[in-house]
Amino acid sequence: MARVPRGARPKFTAAWLAGHLAQLLPERPRLHLCVAFSGGADSTALLAALAQLKRPALTVRAVHVDHHLQAASARWSAHCRRVARELGVALQVRNVQVPRGRGESLEAAARQVRYAALAAALAEGEVLLTAHHADDQLETVLLQLLRGAGIAGIAAMPAVAPFAGAVLVRPLLERSGEELRAWLRSHGIAWIEDESNADERLDRNYLRAQVLPRLRARWAGAAASVARTARHAAEAQRLLEALGAADAGRAAVGPALSAQVLRTLPAERRRNALRHWIVAAGFLAPPSRGLQEISGALLAARPDTQPLVAWQGVRIRREQDLLVLRAAPAQAARAGAARTQPAEPPRSWRWQRQRTLALARGSLTLKSDARGPLDLDALAPQLTLRERRGGERLRPVRGGPRRALKGLLQEARIPVEERARLPLLFAGERLLAVADLWLDESVQAAPASRRRGRLIWRAAH
Repeated sequence: MARVPRGARPKFTAAWLAGHLAQLLPERPRLHLCVAFSGGADSTALLAALAQLKRPALTVRAVHVDHHLQAASARWSAHCRRVARELGVALQVRNVQVPRGRGESLEAAARQVRYAALAAALAEGEVLLTAHHADDQLETVLLQLLRGAGIAGIAAMPAVAPFAGAVLVRPLLERSGEELRAWLRSHGIAWIEDESNADERLDRNYLRAQVLPRLRARWAGAAASVARTARHAAEAQRLLEALGAADAGRAAVGPALSAQVLRTLPAERRRNALRHWIVAAGFLAPPSRGLQEISGALLAARPDTQPLVAWQGVRIRREQDLLVLRAAPAQAARAGAARTQPAEPPRSWRWQRQRTLALARGSLTLKSDARGPLDLDALAPQLTLRERRGGERLRPVRGGPRRALKGLLQEARIPVEERARLPLLFAGERLLAVADLWLDESVQAAPASRRRGRLIWRAAH
């Protein structure tokens, strides 16, 4: 192999790509690669370079995801089939539909569906390769900065990351888009241009067309410098994750966290530990305001209250000294059912005989618990469960004011479609409990309570 002069940057070639993959995946002497192939210049260069590597320890195939969002999508699929055939690479085309949630951009929805399709296409032992390059990394870091992202956002795209039980590798992060297109031209390989890339209403396209050319004109090495910053941020993020794991581990009480232990941490470490705990449980981290509320007001609340913070299908509730993390019911899948289901008639509940009451929209269980917030001796033997009618009030804080249920639900950010599903527990006309979220002071346990328990609400799936 020819020696590269000192200080010279190696050119993009199939041999360089093979060597770089060996560096990124040293523990895999045999590589089974699946390329996410859009037909654009970047993924075409990646696939074509891999196709030049005729090695027994290497297998390469490609997957093209057709979103059916543009009239030209069928032509793009045909182009990808033709290129893959010419390269001698097996290609699978996966057709998807892109549902669009309220407030979600089409670009974000398409990306989510695309990665789900790629995950489903991976065979056991395969590594997914995407063609993100240095310019993409530069755009991503700048967009994250403009959105006010933290260290994890600035770290941008790692070269190697876990993905759907497998591994995702971005081997081109050190190469520029122009370098890849020059390589394609030198080999006479055609690619397609996505017309939507010219739509400057999209943030990334505007940045690419209007901002980056001026940055590069002034700072030619902007992409390399920002990539270096992203690597520094990634290293800092790994340290934060290690610290968060240690702090959350010290506060752990089973799957919950001790509020008392968390309060001993400085504010920034407390937020870091909470973020780690939430993400490690498989949920999205809350926005900054939500994290501030959890680490502040929720932790500072009196132990005889049950404050709640909810966001994007997740909720954290304070149960005495413990922070409990749970998934909220899947609102999107159930919103239609919640609207069309008829109101459930009131149900009588003799809880001493039957600890779980099954309802059309879930089940409510009364469980004995020596640390529970509910005073069982304060409960009448026969209670009534019914749905919201409007105007309900209770006193969730001992000695505090009576609060409208509507206001409590709004403050806790309970999604509207979930509010209608919550069962209300009454003794006569007095509201005692709202599912497992709030208790009226009349049934809250006190230090002298002999028998204690807690309510557990499980919404139907």
